Amino acid sequence: MDLVDRLEELERRVAALEQSGGGDAQLPWAVARLRKEFDDAGVRNGGVLLAGALQLPTGERLDWQAQFATDAIVGDVWTIEAANCLAVLANPVRLRLLREIVYGRRTAADLAAIEELGTSAEIYQHLRQLAAVGWLQTAGLGRFEVPEGRLVPLLAALASAQR
Repeated sequence: MDLVDRLEELERRVAALEQSGGGDAQLPWAVARLRKEFDDAGVRNGGVLLAGALQLPTGERLDWQAQFATDAIVGDVWTIEAANCLAVLANPVRLRLLREIVYGRRTAADLAAIEELGTSAEIYQHLRQLAAVGWLQTAGLGRFEVPEGRLVPLLAALASAQR
């Protein structure tokens, strides 16, 4: 293979990589694909993808994904409602309640059996606060659950708190 043939072959391979979204070997695969999707959709400033493929401790499976354009996130969502939603997570008892619910303790009675969570009245107050901002919902018969559309964002928030 002469130099011209080798050069043509390299150009063909580079073009194929660029078309497949793998042109930037420095980017993780999900970032490269997301960048390409946003570019193809004409989204100027990129965005954020939240995704999870989970098996919960209860055996339930959850496959969930949402993507948001940067302009939609940094626009008008920096509100008191957003601050309140995040502030509710700042309480260790509420985080523990969410954890216990994800792990299968879904009734107030089950949660009240955990002494360090406080009295039944305190637990109900925490549950109401979590439900008021959407981190919890009732699932009938006095049962609580983390809504499907909130579990991956909750886990992402917790992961982002890791140092």
